[in-house]
Amino acid sequence: MKIAVYGATGMVGSQIVNEALTRGHEVTAVSRRGAEVAGTVVRAADLADAATFAAIADQHDAVVLATGPSRTGGDHGEWLTAMKTAYSNASGTRLLVVGGAGALEINGTRLVDTPEFPEAYKAEALTLGAAFDAIKEAPAELDWTMLAPAPVIQPGVRTGAYNTAKDSPAGDSISTQDYAVAMLDEIERPTYRNARFTAANN
Repeated sequence: MKIAVYGATGMVGSQIVNEALTRGHEVTAVSRRGAEVAGTVVRAADLADAATFAAIADQHDAVVLATGPSRTGGDHGEWLTAMKTAYSNASGTRLLVVGGAGALEINGTRLVDTPEFPEAYKAEALTLGAAFDAIKEAPAELDWTMLAPAPVIQPGVRTGAYNTAKDSPAGDSISTQDYAVAMLDEIERPTYRNARFTAANN
């Protein structure tokens, strides 16, 4: 398959690229500066560029959005607008989105809305939750899946084993490597079309 990954140099995006390459897929690594990523076709593109996104979507079997809102004080609204632009220009391809754990629910309450949720991550979690709300309102022809990580996601080891759930956490944590395994498994064997799911190691 031909897979494009926006945010290909990030903590999660780089692991998705690695997993896709390991499985023999043709990968286009998309980043704002067009950073070199071994084994891939490199593209420099901004997520907000609708024409470029539409062209990339047309040329690939799947596009993965592994970007996120600014963590350095930038305007979250700009990122959210760019995500909506992507949603509106992805017809004809499969769109996979890296979601946020904060919008997962326990007994009908989002994690981000609970008293225990860390204040330092709340703004990002709320924006990622808005991205999930927006994709549910995307054009009907959009073929999308959002994969939310476990509440803790960090580099670790690739075990190839994980648990899944839909709207509630499947466990407490997942390695970025096994998150990428779950993402590629979904690309290769679609199970959660036009839906969100989550994956965890434990």
